[in-house]
Amino acid sequence: MENPDKKIIEFINEHHVLTLATSNNNKAYCANCFYTYLEDDIAFIFTSDEETKHAQDALAQNKVAASIVLETKTIGKIQGIQLTGIMFQPEGELKKKAKKAYLKSFPYAALMKTTLWVLKPNFMKMTHNRLGFGKKLIWGTLDSY
Repeated sequence: MENPDKKIIEFINEHHVLTLATSNNNKAYCANCFYTYLEDDIAFIFTSDEETKHAQDALAQNKVAASIVLETKTIGKIQGIQLTGIMFQPEGELKKKAKKAYLKSFPYAALMKTTLWVLKPNFMKMTHNRLGFGKKLIWGTLDSY
């Protein structure tokens, strides 16, 4: 699959918090997570204790959704991304790469006992009103997971 539009990547890299949505047994939940983005892997990296509700949900049902938003009341400046994907704990080379990138972005995380997670998106939709009212940039497909 081709890489996401550069405007999507720029927006992702300008921010550092995503809202993660999980579900299990027909019960939805959301959590805010500090992330870093691996552009070459098209993957969001974040940490969370395995005992949290969202981590437990993902271990049982790894299909998740997330959003990243620019908080503004100015209609012409609205930007945000909605995405879907698979959440998992990285292994091997991906784990090494993910840890290095995450600690570069959030060095204080080295002091915490936590678990690395990857959100590998299959679909991203960016609303980008700076390009025109209601302008959408789409990457991937909702049917691919």
